[in-house]
Order: sequence, then C-alpha cells, then structure tokens
Amino acid sequence: MATITVGVDEELRRKMRALSHVNWSEVIEEAMRRKLRKEEGRNLAEAALLNERLRRRPPEGWDGAREPLALATTYEA
Repeated sequence: MATITVGVDEELRRKMRALSHVNWSEVIEEAMRRKLRKEEGRNLAEAALLNERLRRRPPEGWDGAREPLALATTYEA
C-alpha cells in the first residue's frame, strides 16, 4: 500500500487528536474514493454529451422505416 502525506491546519489537527478513536487514514481514504467516483462519473457524463454532439444525424426528411438501405449507402466511407 502506498503512503501519502496530508497537511492540515493546527486547529483541525487538535480536533482530530481529540477524536483519537477515529481511524483518520480510513476516513481520508474513503473521502478520496468518493471524490474519484464522482469525478469518474462526471467524465462519463461529459463523454456521453460529447458523443451525442458528434453523432451523425440522418439527412433531413429521411424515414428509417421507408428507406433503411438508403441510409447505409449515404454513410458508406
């Protein structure tokens, strides 16, 4: 397991020491995990929005029920 150092101000440190029964390493690790999940979720949401903006739109007036093969030939590379 990796070790990191976290800096806190003196007032916070005094309050933490008063609660010596709390496993502060565990508290900080869980807070970091929550933040990572939140950021990863936000990145997925941003990617979905970008994908939606970049997605090709069918030609105006195109009806997929009537012209399924017409679209395939329109989008061929």
